[in-house]
Amino acid sequence: MRTIGVITKLDLMDEGTDARDILENKLLPLRRGYIGVVNRSQKDIDGRKDIKAALSAERKFFLAHPSYRHMADRLGTPYLQRVLNQQLTNHIRDTLPGLRDKLQKQLLTLEKDVEQFKYFRPDDPAIKTKAMLQMIQQLQSDFERTIEGSGSAQINTNELSGGAKINRLFHERFPFEIVKMEIDEKELRREIAFAIRNIHGIRVGLFTPDMAFEAIVKKQIARLKEPSLKCTDLVVNELSNVVRICTDKMSRYPRLREETERIITSYIRNREQMCKEQLILLVECELAYMNTNHEDFIGFANAQQSSDNSNKTHKLGNQVIRKGWMCIHNLGIMKGGSRDYWFVLMSENISWFKDEEEREKKYMLPLDGLKIKDVEQGFMSRRHTFALFNPEGRNVYKDYKQLELSCETQDDVDSWKASFLRAGVYPEKSSDVSNSDESSTESTTSMDPVLERQVETIRNLVDSYMKIVTKSCRDLVPKIIMHLIINNSKDFINGELLAHLYASGDQSQMMEESAEEAVKREEMMRMYQACKEALRIIGDVSMATVTTPVPPPVKNDWLASSLDNPRLSPPSPGGAGRRGVPSNPTPANAASRAPPPPPASGRPAPAIPNRPGPEQGRQPPAPPGRPGGQGLPPPLIPSRPVNLVAAPRMQNRLHFQRN
Repeated sequence: MRTIGVITKLDLMDEGTDARDILENKLLPLRRGYIGVVNRSQKDIDGRKDIKAALSAERKFFLAHPSYRHMADRLGTPYLQRVLNQQLTNHIRDTLPGLRDKLQKQLLTLEKDVEQFKYFRPDDPAIKTKAMLQMIQQLQSDFERTIEGSGSAQINTNELSGGAKINRLFHERFPFEIVKMEIDEKELRREIAFAIRNIHGIRVGLFTPDMAFEAIVKKQIARLKEPSLKCTDLVVNELSNVVRICTDKMSRYPRLREETERIITSYIRNREQMCKEQLILLVECELAYMNTNHEDFIGFANAQQSSDNSNKTHKLGNQVIRKGWMCIHNLGIMKGGSRDYWFVLMSENISWFKDEEEREKKYMLPLDGLKIKDVEQGFMSRRHTFALFNPEGRNVYKDYKQLELSCETQDDVDSWKASFLRAGVYPEKSSDVSNSDESSTESTTSMDPVLERQVETIRNLVDSYMKIVTKSCRDLVPKIIMHLIINNSKDFINGELLAHLYASGDQSQMMEESAEEAVKREEMMRMYQACKEALRIIGDVSMATVTTPVPPPVKNDWLASSLDNPRLSPPSPGGAGRRGVPSNPTPANAASRAPPPPPASGRPAPAIPNRPGPEQGRQPPAPPGRPGGQGLPPPLIPSRPVNLVAAPRMQNRLHFQRN
């Protein structure tokens, strides 16, 4: 498709020989044919013969040579130059549209990045002030969108962040922490029994003392401080992450980014302290007064008839609660050991699949009666593990008493535990009391039916009242955190951040670019300008240039036949018998493999020159009556190509002498 044959040093061929058959594309046809040229010899170069004189001599040679004069207009260096230029033009026309499209796409990609750099001048204070205002406005918009979830083009699609994560902390993690802090049932009844007996003293108690109820409830309410404060810490950490992400766009100005983060973080920490004080005040208010007239409180009359429903859960219907990856550890070494699966947690069961497409379900485990407990990490293990088990000792999964699951971080484990809590799977309640005093107390209380009834009554009252307090805390704690920290931080960023930045120091120093960003900006602008210049040049290229179509294919049946048996390839011209091939191959299909014979022009076939010297001994003997081989028919046209392109001068000369 692209090859052009060039025959050089035609002036050095022996007298009586020529390359006319090759140049007429009859010997070894090429689709684009052959072009003959005569370059300067070494003698001409040493004699400082200029290019113009060489081209003139080349032209005269072709016009004067009897074998080449009829095609002199298709020979010579100028003609080769025109052919090459035309082929290059055709190639440019074919590739230019694709190149233009690629440059336009790259330019559109760079447009967004260099928009802020187009009119940037490092020494102009007005430009710096404008850039500072724009970045603060962008920070305000990004912070509000991240918290409120109004959406933007840069939504995190890999994990929860911002307002979505805070929402999960409020409605999954915080309730989980409250449930986790509840004490064991035995421990609670033991404390109630001690409280009742200590209140009665030496007297025999005929009635259930309300002071025991108040003492136990106050102890339970005081335990609500820890999960409330922990929820505040988690929200503040997430807000700090949001601020860090929103200030990433200020990376061009490291001092501005550092100062902005410092101001916002300091404000959030101050609001955090106020929020914690308010939460502690909320718990103290609950401790200050026991509202036993609450509409949801069962009262003493109903306490004795109520059953213990502390472990009953509210079913949500079999709806999906959460999906995600977890690793199962105790499948056995022979079965592959630990492996990651895609889990789907529903309100009534949990299933795991091979991958996220949820096509191949591995197992479905009902959640009824299951509990959660922590599992110690193995040696050299960095994963955090927990287990699902049945408190009654029944197998959970096939022959296993528990199903061990793990995540990469503790936050993921706690989040999964909170999701299990929504499905009614509660954590295991530990009992640290296992001494003889407890056993003696149990035996004592079991022998006193009056005390047992009083303990049961107080237990029902405590459970009823703690449900009221817990419900109130689960409602008020997120509201307090939202008001005192999140909303105030948002108002601070929107209204006061800019004033604090102006008051913090010199704005010109704050808006100094980092060295890396300066290099990046210069490189980006240089690339942008190069794309624009390239598109301008391509636009100036005339697409109306004349093109030449590709010549039709040449007859090359001999090539296919030689490929059928590569060991028996046709001989080279003048090289019969050099590779073990017969001197006169005459296969049955020789006529079909050979190129078409040259048209009859009345011109005799070129004589085969004889090599002088010892080579004479290699010539085949002439038949009788034909001295010197005169009158022999023209040799068969060889069917194997010969590399005639830009051959060295001496090799070319020897080659034609050998022929």
